[in-house]
Amino acid sequence: MDNSFASLPPAFYTRLMPTPLPAPYLVAVSAPAAELVGLTPAQLADSLDVLIGNAAPERALPLAAVYSGHQFGVWAGQLGDGRAMLFGDVATAEGPMELQWKGAGLTPYSRMGDGRAVLRSSIREFLCSEAMHGLGIPTSRALSVAGSDQGVMRETVETSAVVVRMAPTFVRFGSFEHWFYRNKNDELKILADYVIDRFYPALREEDNPYQALLAEVTRRTAQMIAHWQAVGFMHGVMNTDNMSILGLTLDYGPFGFMEAFDSDHICNHTDQQGRYSYANQPQVGHWNCYALGQALLPLIGEVEATQAALDVYQPAFAAKMDELLRAKLGLSQLEQHADADRALFDAMFALMDANHVDFTLFFRRLSGLKAADTSGDEPLRDLFIDRPAFDAWAAQYRARLQAEASDDSARQLAMNKVNPKYVLRNYLAQIAIEKAQNKDFTEVERLLSVLQRPYDEQPEHDQYAALPPDWASHLEVSCSS
Repeated sequence: MDNSFASLPPAFYTRLMPTPLPAPYLVAVSAPAAELVGLTPAQLADSLDVLIGNAAPERALPLAAVYSGHQFGVWAGQLGDGRAMLFGDVATAEGPMELQWKGAGLTPYSRMGDGRAVLRSSIREFLCSEAMHGLGIPTSRALSVAGSDQGVMRETVETSAVVVRMAPTFVRFGSFEHWFYRNKNDELKILADYVIDRFYPALREEDNPYQALLAEVTRRTAQMIAHWQAVGFMHGVMNTDNMSILGLTLDYGPFGFMEAFDSDHICNHTDQQGRYSYANQPQVGHWNCYALGQALLPLIGEVEATQAALDVYQPAFAAKMDELLRAKLGLSQLEQHADADRALFDAMFALMDANHVDFTLFFRRLSGLKAADTSGDEPLRDLFIDRPAFDAWAAQYRARLQAEASDDSARQLAMNKVNPKYVLRNYLAQIAIEKAQNKDFTEVERLLSVLQRPYDEQPEHDQYAALPPDWASHLEVSCSS
């Protein structure tokens, strides 16, 4: 174990140890995440005190990092790791991977918080981190979740838990904003050089490495959010302190996967103004890149060069979104159909919106539609209230398929590789959480196994792909989630 972040000057963090929790118990381990860092689930089970932060691994240098950020569009000032502690990084086949406790106790950056995470939110983060990886979306990972019966107060008293999460780095947009708004250009440069040298070394060859850094982060952010939109994922709290400098999905709180399609859906009950609605995510991502660009301006040196880097966002998002939607609809990349395809996509989303069609089921069942006849339409058609409107759109789609002589069997196979059958619906997480609160972790394990293979049919788990029950519509998640 190493800790490269600890090699930065002391102003970037506070060294400290986590606060122990009594009588810990293991909730779940992700075997693929463990394999990535060269461990087995059995080894992790034997290291429970480390997983919950009651002990540190040999050579660990636990620390809490300082950063700042914009929260709901308002400058919030200093924030930092209020309940997270980085304890080191390890070499993997995919490069260095940092390990971090989340929920390990008070830090100097906890503000009015208690430094703890609850079992409910920890299970949600654990499951969604691994579910997003299964979907092929850039994300931090989750190694394990462990619990303790020590109570913490949220809306009610809940029990504590700690997630060990992993990412190449947890540096975020707000890490740069912290130094910019304090007029600390030396520290700003140290951080930028650290990120470039460790994660973007090729950018050193550019005429202006800091402009190139902004352009690359902007491109990655745009592409990540296109992935979110294409799978119906809503982050819920796209503050600049929750935006990864590597373009990873980071900090899972009040997230949600779209069910009955509503482009203006707000998954975070705390977000009364709808700033982070599904429809707003692309433009908020762009806004956040502007905040990062502002922070990097002293290093880039020119407003025009900074703007040029930010101009990468819109074309990168549009190109990735077009690519993903064509794949989801089983269409080839034919330039002569580009404008017609966008019109087809727009009509599709308008139809889904008007009928509040289940997002995941729509795209999964779409693969059963045949190019030359309507014999396979019923499972998909049954999702719509306005079936004549569906029929009209399906006729346009068929005409597009016939224009490229699409083969039904090959297209269905290809579409099912990009349209998941299984996503982490809130009600599925809630069922697993309620069982776990009674010390039954079997549903967490079963759900994790299903979500790690979201594109496979897994007929023995069909119930996880069904329409949500009526009671699920009353579930609410907020920033405390």
